[in-house]
Amino acid sequence: MTAPEAESLRAHPRPARRPACRTQAPVVAVVALGGALGATARYALSLGWPTPPGHFPWATFWTNVVGCAVIGVFMVVITDVWAAHRLVRPFFGTGVLGGFTTFSTYAVDIQKLVDSGHPRTGLAYLAATLLAALAAVWLAVTAARRVLKWRQP
Repeated sequence: MTAPEAESLRAHPRPARRPACRTQAPVVAVVALGGALGATARYALSLGWPTPPGHFPWATFWTNVVGCAVIGVFMVVITDVWAAHRLVRPFFGTGVLGGFTTFSTYAVDIQKLVDSGHPRTGLAYLAATLLAALAAVWLAVTAARRVLKWRQP
């Protein structure tokens, strides 16, 4: 004889789960596509605005600051205003802006500056990028919320 709980469990089988690769494949695809677009834009910017050895890497600095500001506005728009499709955030936030901003190049730039005998410039770059990127996100979020609040009836 079986317990009543065991019988009720057999009467209601679990719904079939979709394989993880089927649910995650579109996310991975849009992140890869967005990353390719963002990285291409960043690379084009670095070609157009090269950094001479030992100098402050302005192209990477402004790429990171602008990218952080855009992510601030983007997050306000997709969380407070627009019910975005589930692939918009991975495509634009993680993919495009993740590929556009470049904190790995930031770290390499600092190392190059220090190794080439410019530790003060490297330290200034380290601090300025961190502070400017954080300030850019905060200012962009604050400005976007104020603009959106002002536009509401």
